[in-house]
Amino acid sequence: MPWKSKTPVDLRIEFMKRVMKGETVAELCRVFGISRKTGDKFKQRFKRLGEAGLLDLSRAPRVIPHRTSPEVVKLLIEEKKRHPSWGPKKLKNTVEERLHCELPAASTIGDILERAGLVSKRGRRLSVPPQPTTLREALAPNDVWCIDYKGQFRLGDRSLCYPLTLTDQRSRFILGCDGMAAISDEEARESCEEIFRQYGLPKAMRSDNGVPFASSGLANLTRLSAFWLQVGIELERIRPAHPEENGQHERMHRTLKFETTRPPRTNLLQQQERFDEFVEEFNRERPHEALGMKRPAQVYKPSPRKLPAVLPELDYPQHDDVIPVDRAGYVCFSRRRSYLATALAYQTVGLREELDGRWLVTFAKLDLGHLDHTGFSPL
Repeated sequence: MPWKSKTPVDLRIEFMKRVMKGETVAELCRVFGISRKTGDKFKQRFKRLGEAGLLDLSRAPRVIPHRTSPEVVKLLIEEKKRHPSWGPKKLKNTVEERLHCELPAASTIGDILERAGLVSKRGRRLSVPPQPTTLREALAPNDVWCIDYKGQFRLGDRSLCYPLTLTDQRSRFILGCDGMAAISDEEARESCEEIFRQYGLPKAMRSDNGVPFASSGLANLTRLSAFWLQVGIELERIRPAHPEENGQHERMHRTLKFETTRPPRTNLLQQQERFDEFVEEFNRERPHEALGMKRPAQVYKPSPRKLPAVLPELDYPQHDDVIPVDRAGYVCFSRRRSYLATALAYQTVGLREELDGRWLVTFAKLDLGHLDHTGFSPL
């Protein structure tokens, strides 16, 4: 029986609707041509998160405190239209004097005007070239995990599949292989969270310089790599155009392509079933020469470092102050709003005063640059 919709989300929702109507998972797996393991996987996601667990989850806060009322937003927009050259501070002062009430901070008013399309965009910020890091040797399981998107390919229904893969470098154990309909920061994070819950946390994550693992912004950070830093994972990035620095992962990709995509399956769920079968065989049945003909599962052991149920607040014991980053990637310092990176939205950074009077800005254990009365200067 063919699926009514070819999108991954519609496939998952249709499957779970029929489960909720009383059809058994085993019978539905036979009807839709997927394994019981794949069906149970989606059932567990649904149990944990409801129908939202089958969607592409947003990482924005579910509750935004002190949201500005629609009436105030409308008033500020009308005032800006009357005075197009006025900035947020002038608007705030004028409206407060007229209404005898306290309005949101000037930075918040600036965000409101920007969302309304009433703020002229500044010139494009200079992009940061890729910054490769030192690559350590993995001496034990979970020292280094490697992550990448295998090149996309078309399924039988003509939709594209982008496999996201994650391996342990020391044992060659495949920790995950998730077929996705697009390269997505949010879905990559969701996949990482599931793997972290199952296998724990590595010491370092190695990737190339492509999205969603790296960007052209500050310190090449993305929301995904900022999340890794937040849970205590160090970042490793290979040099551009040097895939051999992630050679064992690339070698696994060649095997994955040969074993699972020739020919491809009809739809994304059936292709995921083939990926799951390949992972099971690669980890537990296929001998590996680099391991002395052992199987990866004979070498790999889960990490003792567990993903916390609630993400911890970052601790900066060696710093003088901790300040928040707003939704647009800005911080307020010395009565000045300075841009850091949208990848750090809703995070906190530490400030430490140095001998020259500047303040060193740090996120997790990564030093980013300096703040002073003139603004932010990246390292």
